[in-house]
Parts: sequence; C-alpha cells; structure tokens
Amino acid sequence: QVQLVESGGGLVQAGGSLRLSCAASGNIFRISTMAWYRQAPGKQRELVAGVTTGGDTNYADSVKGRFTISRDNAKNMVYLQMNSLKPEDTAVYYCNRIRPNWDRPVDYWGQGTQVTVSS
Repeated sequence: QVQLVESGGGLVQAGGSLRLSCAASGNIFRISTMAWYRQAPGKQRELVAGVTTGGDTNYADSVKGRFTISRDNAKNMVYLQMNSLKPEDTAVYYCNRIRPNWDRPVDYWGQGTQVTVSS
C-alpha cells in the first residue's frame, strides 16, 4: 500500500483558488494512475479528477474547466489546482491511486485536507 498525505486546503471565498498537494510513498507511484476524491458533508465520497502515468486526465463534470490535476513522478507528488471555486466544492479532499480502468481506489485513505468555500 502507498501512504498518502494531503495538504493545501483552507478557507477561500467563492471565485478564489487553491492548490492541493498529495505526497505518496514508494516507487510504485510512478506506474500508478492517481486521483483526487472529495467528500462533502452528508454525501458519499466522489471521484473528482484522475491522471494516468502518461498524463491523460479525467474530470467530474462538476469541475471540468475549473480544476486541473497534475503529477510529478520524480517527487512522488500529485496536485489539484482548483480555480473559480464554488461553495458546493466544500469538502474534504483525498488523493489515492486508482485502477487503470478508473473504477475504484487502490490504497487506504489518508486524512484528507479540508476545503471550505464561502459565498
């Protein structure tokens, strides 16, 4: 299992931006598809964005055009640049490996990082 530590969350006004970071342990990272998930109060955890080892990306419809996922394999890091934030983006954000067919996460969950967007 890859150990995952998320950071970069905080309180931001609607329309603002945040950049989340995820540090992953182990050299298996470089051959793994990575993803960001989020869980809002009272809702199930949902897939927000993913990026393959080759750089192909996938986004939830709700964040397309606003969020950008990227990775740095040399540093075992994955990032989520969030722009034009909306109150409905408020959630705890988690990173994880995801299977190549995008269907499920691979590792145990980290503690996540809280993103709160005020109106």
